[in-house]
Amino acid sequence: WGFNRTLALGGDKSTTAFATLLFCIAPTSPLLQLGYAESAQSFFVALLLYLLIKRQWLVMLPVIVLASFTRPTGLAWAMTLGLYFLARWWMHAKGREAFPRPEVIKVMAAGLLSAVAGFGWLLIAWAVTGVPSAYIDTELAWRIHYTGPIELEPFTGWFHGSTFWFGQPIGAIIVVLFVIVVVGAIALPIMRRRGIAIRSWLCSYSPYLFAVFFPQSSTFRLLMPMFPILGAVAIPKSPLYRVSVVVLMLVGQLLWLYFCWYTVEGDWTPA
Repeated sequence: WGFNRTLALGGDKSTTAFATLLFCIAPTSPLLQLGYAESAQSFFVALLLYLLIKRQWLVMLPVIVLASFTRPTGLAWAMTLGLYFLARWWMHAKGREAFPRPEVIKVMAAGLLSAVAGFGWLLIAWAVTGVPSAYIDTELAWRIHYTGPIELEPFTGWFHGSTFWFGQPIGAIIVVLFVIVVVGAIALPIMRRRGIAIRSWLCSYSPYLFAVFFPQSSTFRLLMPMFPILGAVAIPKSPLYRVSVVVLMLVGQLLWLYFCWYTVEGDWTPA
């Protein structure tokens, strides 16, 4: 129930059920049946959002640690709590909602824990290998076939990737258009009905990916934690609309499996 509620916060049963259906048949949904971390990550993201909506701060703390070591989302969740904190503080200043001091301390503690957990694997790899950059070097190894040996420069990965796939200036134009589409989707009036928690997460995870990720065949897989946006997609009740969305999702599965999982000789791209 909590997962459904997270997908379609404030929606009726029809919207909630349809949003859950869309999650289950989304183009990358076959990952839910494979030995990847995305299933656990989706569960933890839904649980964290649910706990944030319910303001269960102490229960949230162990989930933050588990989620951070399942997939590297600790820094994105720290930013989520930061945005949530600012929103609550602003509403408190406007006299629209109370933000008592004990809750302020709990939100700050959860955000601090998340930030520390976000650097967890980096610190562990450093402690085990004695190399401060061990974790980052390992992550960069995934993109070396595309870029050659380079240093990690935040917010440049998508432009390096677009150069590899499309060349310039077409690649840069595609990246800019993609950013505009994502920002525009999150800013739509319909998204305001998702609440502070959902919007804070979407406004945190998307720039986190833009800062650290290099787009390749894993791109769609790593977009899975943005699944709460399906709650907005599920709102229209037109039968034609809903059938069309379901068909698009199923066709998307076939396309994703073919282009991102179908292996040919010499294929070195990660899924």
